Amino acid sequence: MTKKAEEPFVFYSILHLVELTGHSAATLQELAEHLRSIDGGSIYFHTHQFVKQHLYLTPEPPNDFAYWVTEVLGEDRLGETLSAIDVTDYSSLGAMREAFVSSVEGALALRPRLKHLSAPEGEEFHFLKSVSFVFPTDLRAHDLDELADSLRRVSLDSIYFHLFEARLRLERPTNDFSNWVANALGEEALAVRIARLDPYSQSGEGIRKELLKIVDGRFVREA
Repeated sequence: MTKKAEEPFVFYSILHLVELTGHSAATLQELAEHLRSIDGGSIYFHTHQFVKQHLYLTPEPPNDFAYWVTEVLGEDRLGETLSAIDVTDYSSLGAMREAFVSSVEGALALRPRLKHLSAPEGEEFHFLKSVSFVFPTDLRAHDLDELADSLRRVSLDSIYFHLFEARLRLERPTNDFSNWVANALGEEALAVRIARLDPYSQSGEGIRKELLKIVDGRFVREA
């Protein structure tokens, strides 16, 4: 018999409202200045919104900053550096922000000619931000069996929230699934396996299948 948690896992879902910040950049210097001071919701939007919008496809790694630097300014070298920033390495938006700022400012310091690059009129980088609205669904889980059943039925938006949003924007040490499995059920080994899941390299349905494989695999090993 699987252990039942005193407090169930409550599945939440999320809606996003995209807002203009009123800030834009035509040069790398302006990009760095805004990156340092812009609202954290903007950093999140430009590094994660692609994943959210393409849950039904396999997401590509480049963030909006890397895309603009490469495609608009034509600076491939810095664009590759920004693309190589692995957002999975950061547990806070502050640390992620610093990585982007350091990359841009470092390039400007080493290669002064980059200060003269400027986007054509109308192709400036416009900073947007994501405002989140979180609400509970009617799905609950008291044990691993119920967790697996709910994972099969819940929306991809909910899975996105519990893997991406809760961990990074709320600066939690791990995703909600791992946290609950470890603390409510005492399944620390299983929690570690879920925490190691890379949700950035596959589609939303791929993420769902990987989660189910991990949770269902727990029962297979015990059989």
